[in-house]
Amino acid sequence: MAKRILILHTGGTISMSEGEDGKVSPSARNPLLDALERLNHPAELSQEAVLNVPSPHINLEHWLLLKSRIEKAVNEEHFDGIVITHGTDTLEETAYFLDLALNINVPVAITGAMRSSNELGADGLINLQSAILVALSEESKGKGVLVVMNDEVHNAKFVTKTHTTNVATFQTPTFGPCGLIAKNKVLYFQQLSHYERFPIREITKSNIQLVKAYAGMDSFLLEQLAHHGCDGVVIEALGAGNLPPASLKGVKALLENSIPVVLVSRAFHGVTQDVYDYVGGGKQLKQQGVIFTTGLSGQKARIKLMVLLNQQREKPLADYF
Repeated sequence: MAKRILILHTGGTISMSEGEDGKVSPSARNPLLDALERLNHPAELSQEAVLNVPSPHINLEHWLLLKSRIEKAVNEEHFDGIVITHGTDTLEETAYFLDLALNINVPVAITGAMRSSNELGADGLINLQSAILVALSEESKGKGVLVVMNDEVHNAKFVTKTHTTNVATFQTPTFGPCGLIAKNKVLYFQQLSHYERFPIREITKSNIQLVKAYAGMDSFLLEQLAHHGCDGVVIEALGAGNLPPASLKGVKALLENSIPVVLVSRAFHGVTQDVYDYVGGGKQLKQQGVIFTTGLSGQKARIKLMVLLNQQREKPLADYF
C-alpha cells in the first residue's frame, strides 16, 4: 500500500510566475497544484494551499497555523509524511520553528525554489519531487524537519540561505548537508548528535529582538530595549562572542531588567565560546549572565529563545543552549 503524503503549499517563488517585464509575482492559482502528474514517486499525494504569501510576509501566526495543520494531518488523518513548499527568504526560520515545536513522529520536508515556475531552468518541480522522496524515506524519521533543496538534505537547525539568487543557496555552515538525493534515492551520511523538541500550545512571549554588533557599537539600541521592554534579546556578537566596551552598559541594563540576552557570532562558520578575558570579552560576558549558543545563527537563536520562554522549564535557560 502506497504511503500517504500531504503537501502543504504556502506561497513563495516556487508558486510564482515571471511576467513579460521580468518581474516575479504571485500567481492567481499556484501552478504546482496542477503539476503533480509530472512527478515520479511511489506515493498517494494530497495537497492543500494553506497560504499564498511571499515568505517575507510569514509571521508567528502562520507558523502556528502550519503546526496545527501538520499535527492534525498526522495524529488524526494518519498521513505518513508531510511536505511543505515555501518561499526561500524565511524558509529556514519556518523550518526551525516547526522542528522545535511539532509533536509528531513522521518525516517533514520543506522545500522551495529560486526560480519561478515559468523561468528557464525552474527548480521548483525537481525540488518538490526530492522533498516527496525525503518524506517517503523511513530513514528520515527521527531527524526533525528537513530542508530539501538542490539535491541536498539539511537539518533545520543549522541550514541557512547563503546567496540571493543561486539555486545552491541553502548551505549548512561548518557541518555541511546531512544527506543527498541520488536519482530516486535518499542517502544520509550524518545526523545531529542531539535532537531537541519543545512541543508548545501557545506563544505568549514573542517580543524577541535581534541586534547585530559592529565596531564602535554603543548602548543606545540595547538601552532602548531594556527601558521600553521586550521578552528577550539576541546579539550577533563579534568573533567567538565579544562586544565593544561602549555596548556593555546596554547589556547590563537588559540583564538588570531580567531580560535574557543570548549571544551568537556574526561570523559565518564556527561557534561562540567564552574565551577572551578582557572588557567586552566572552568570559566576562558569560560571568555576567549572557547566554552563549553553539552554532546557531541569530535568526535561529531568536526562535529557540521564543520557544523556550513559552515552556515550563526544569533547568536554567542557559542550559538549553
